Amino acid sequence: MSIQSAGTRRNTPLSMRRLTAAASLAVIGSLALAACGSSGDAAAGSADKITVWHYFSDANQVKVMDDYADMFEKTHDGVTVENVFVPYDQMNSKLISAAGAKTGPDVVVFNGADAGTLALGGALAPMDTQWDAYADKDQFPESVVHSLDGVTYAVQGYVNLLGLWYNADILAEIGVEPPTTIDELESDMAAAKDAGYSGITLSGLPQSQGEWQAFPWLSTEGFTYEAPDAAALEAGLARARGWVEDGYLTQEAVTWDQTVPFQKFAAGGVAFAQNGNWQMGTAASDAKFKYGVVPLPLGDDGQVYLGGEAEGIGSFAKNPDLAWEYLEGTYFSADGQIVAVNNVGSLPSRADAGQDPAVTDNELLKPFAETIVRFGANYPSSVIPAAAVADVQLTMGQTWSAVLGGQKSPADAATSAVATIDGLLKK
Repeated sequence: MSIQSAGTRRNTPLSMRRLTAAASLAVIGSLALAACGSSGDAAAGSADKITVWHYFSDANQVKVMDDYADMFEKTHDGVTVENVFVPYDQMNSKLISAAGAKTGPDVVVFNGADAGTLALGGALAPMDTQWDAYADKDQFPESVVHSLDGVTYAVQGYVNLLGLWYNADILAEIGVEPPTTIDELESDMAAAKDAGYSGITLSGLPQSQGEWQAFPWLSTEGFTYEAPDAAALEAGLARARGWVEDGYLTQEAVTWDQTVPFQKFAAGGVAFAQNGNWQMGTAASDAKFKYGVVPLPLGDDGQVYLGGEAEGIGSFAKNPDLAWEYLEGTYFSADGQIVAVNNVGSLPSRADAGQDPAVTDNELLKPFAETIVRFGANYPSSVIPAAAVADVQLTMGQTWSAVLGGQKSPADAATSAVATIDGLLKK
């Protein structure tokens, strides 16, 4: 457990039962040693400019992009980096559409789980030549290198995952400790509601962000993609719908991406937030109360995706060599990964960066490191064919959202979703 007082600005760093052990151990081993824009359709630029497409709206995540631009421009005289905001739910379609028109960005920062989808859609250029020649590639575990049919298309500069943030002031007022089981969580939310507070914030969007946030609660009831079971899925959906019916979770969550729920939590008046390590910067700058993080209170079967953004080169980049130099000097460099740590709170993917004091001295990162060991799960599941990832995530996100919003019963939603997923897994 870790608690941080509001108003104290810390150097808090950016946004599988397997992420392979190497990725986990690079961070967890170092922690153990310490503790025990513009928008839209812009295409790539001229010889002295590169464009970087991203979907960040949180101020701290945008600052990382701005800091990277500054880093690169200072070492490349006369070069301009243009960061281009593309909404999360439009990123893949815009990238694939741009590739179809033989245009697009120089650099792409995207949901790592979508690497296969984008590669199959022709939106990413192969990076084998650059990656194989990269002197520091041994600092990265294979699990953050995204390949399809033996071809490397992108690499993650960091790892992100979910935990349970809590308002320590509210918990002290209602006389409870941070929960370690779901029963304790629900009891705490009931007490918070009785005291006039909201119980929890999370995302219920009907797309991949919803699936990302739903999976821990579904998996703890025994649902997996290896053997999709409608009864297990129904149990997970029914529990979450109960939170809405009991008044712990607002039904407005179906309209929230992962940024909005944390903004609601940081504003005060909410006991818990299911959100990620990348929110540390927002917590430090916005929360006016004591807060902390614990692992999500899941059962033995619970799983938490290990994700984060991957970075690649657009398939029709006008400056692919300069794009690689940008990635090498920002996302993939040790110094660049610490920029992301300090601004946002992401876990570095480089082994050496994982041993930096910015990581090892950060109490808030320890619960996330513990989660990697206890609950870490591949994102996406390795049993989902690359061509089916987007459809599976969409199906589950829509299912989660429909139940939270009351459009479908847990039983009907689970039966329909499992039938669809079974067909997608056979692609």
